[in-house]
Amino acid sequence: MSSTPSKVVLITGTSSGIGLAAAVAAAQAGWHTVATLRDTGRADALRKAAAEAGVELDIRQLDVTDEVSVASAVDGVIADLGRLDAVVNNAGAGHVGTLENDTVDEVRTVMETNFFGVLHVSKAALPHLRASGGRLITVTSVGGVVGQPFNEAYCAAKFAVEGYMESLAPVAATLGVSVTLVEPGAVATEFVNNIGIDVEAEIAAAGPYADALHHYANRTVAQFLSGAQTPAEAAEAVLEVLTADHPALRVQTSDWARGFTGTKLADLDGSAVLGTTGTWVR
Repeated sequence: MSSTPSKVVLITGTSSGIGLAAAVAAAQAGWHTVATLRDTGRADALRKAAAEAGVELDIRQLDVTDEVSVASAVDGVIADLGRLDAVVNNAGAGHVGTLENDTVDEVRTVMETNFFGVLHVSKAALPHLRASGGRLITVTSVGGVVGQPFNEAYCAAKFAVEGYMESLAPVAATLGVSVTLVEPGAVATEFVNNIGIDVEAEIAAAGPYADALHHYANRTVAQFLSGAQTPAEAAEAVLEVLTADHPALRVQTSDWARGFTGTKLADLDGSAVLGTTGTWVR
């Protein structure tokens, strides 16, 4: 593959959901889109979506938890295409649990994918983004701003990403790289299914937390059934950041997400947040 004059974006976690939709949207907007995923054997839905949209995607393997895989993918993009103009850190994994019932190793696993995976990709990409005056975009979550019941490990990882990127942003800007956090709320994707839990079994095993987990599960299922965005709607925010003249540090993907994160950002003593999330578990 020869170098291309088109701008090049690398997106992680494109087998489904926001990553898939963002890859297709970027290609439709004229970007040479490197769509990466941990297992390229799971790329059928991605290929089908690209074909239906009439676009071509450059599909490559990348496991964000494996530094060798990350370096190989980024080096391959530069060798083949000669440039990298943007990265979208989208790969992530959910986790439902609470401190007393989780093992520390389970929490470490959540951090490896959702936090350290972002760092692996961003660190490998930054020299090339400096060269292009590019954009480093990370899909976090409203859970990176507001802590949520039974999401301690997941929210901790997303909080860490938010803090890291907010701190990095002014430093990167001195060298021409913009940093943006994209914060979705509920999105109707395979993300929830991919958490891989049996809700009834989890409730049965939750001990003194069973009643709270039951209330949380009912509320969360109802939210996803009634108020979730489509992946394409959430991906619109990613595309806007890719194309904006001066992208913001923090972008929410819906009015609900803006209202929810706004509650936290204006809540100096934490009472408004606990007043909201407390109703989720009782």
